[in-house]
Amino acid sequence: MQTWLLVTIIAVAAAAVVVKRLIGEPVNLRDLFGPPVVLTALGVWSVLEAEELNGADAGWAVGGCLIGLGLGALRGATVALSRRNGVLYQRYTGRTFLVVVLALLASALYGLLAGKLGMHEAARPVNLSIGVGFLGEALVIGYRGLRGGTPFAPERPGPLDRYAGRSGRSGRSGRFDWFDRFIRR
Repeated sequence: MQTWLLVTIIAVAAAAVVVKRLIGEPVNLRDLFGPPVVLTALGVWSVLEAEELNGADAGWAVGGCLIGLGLGALRGATVALSRRNGVLYQRYTGRTFLVVVLALLASALYGLLAGKLGMHEAARPVNLSIGVGFLGEALVIGYRGLRGGTPFAPERPGPLDRYAGRSGRSGRSGRFDWFDRFIRR
C-alpha cells in the first residue's frame, strides 16, 4: 500500500475518533482498546518487516513508543468521565487538546532528533506512534473506569456482525462468546 494512502486512512480514522470523543461517547471495551491494539500491532509489524534497521533504530523506536505511551496516558487522565444512562461516558476536554498539542510537538521534536542522528524512516511508522498514544490513553481511561465503578457500555453491533451471525445484543450466540464471557468477568 502506498505510504500516503496509509497515512491518509490513519489520519481520517484518528480524526473520527477525536470528533466522537469531543462530542462524548459511551465507553465500551472493544471501541476503547480495539483500534489502539490494531494500530500498534500494524506498526510493530511494519518495523519488523523493514530490512535496513539496526539496533540503534530499535532503541529510538522503543524510546518513541515510551514517549507516546506516556503522553497518551497523560491525555487519558484529562478525559472527562461521567455516568449517562447507567454506563460510562467519555468526552475530550480543553486540557485534552492541550496535551494533544504537547504530544504532537514532543513527537515531532523526537522524530527530528532521531532522523538527524541516523534513525531510518522505516523505524518510525505513523500507525505505531498513533497506536501507542491511543493505547496509553485507553489504559488510563480503562483503569479510571474500573476504579470508578460505573459499568462500561455494552458492545454495539458492528457493521459486519450480521454476516458473522452476531446480533450485538446480550445473550447472542457467535464465534466470540468465549471472549465476551472473559471480558464480562
